[in-house]
Amino acid sequence: MNGTLNLYGDLFADLNRLQESFEQAFRPGSGGSIRALPRHTFPVINVGSTPEAIEVLALAPGVEPAELQVTIDKGLLVIAGERKNDGPAQSDNTAVYAQERFKGSFRRVISLPDDADPARINATCRDGMLRVTVPRREASKPRQISIS
Repeated sequence: MNGTLNLYGDLFADLNRLQESFEQAFRPGSGGSIRALPRHTFPVINVGSTPEAIEVLALAPGVEPAELQVTIDKGLLVIAGERKNDGPAQSDNTAVYAQERFKGSFRRVISLPDDADPARINATCRDGMLRVTVPRREASKPRQISIS
């Protein structure tokens, strides 16, 4: 019986999350489409880790490198900027009936591990993809210990 209650509890939690997703997708200012991303999810990011570094890729098509700001403070990597509107504008002759592309200011915050070395951070931007590499501190890298 206890397992059955947990099953229904998880089902209701999943239904609540689905309802929140629908409400967020159709909220005024979200683009009016279920495929439109909320403002806090731009740019889309991928974060990976190797023994040598933490790699962050931010996919920001249509954003010029001069419009991007990358800062690091107290273990937080912040990617911020602004994407201009380059779509059709509302006018007397044009009625915009769908606009899914995000425009405006954005800000993403990524928490870095304790062994990240902010003094050696490197950021490059090419073809709308921002790559931020944060090396790990030398002391935290794995090393072979010889036994005598």
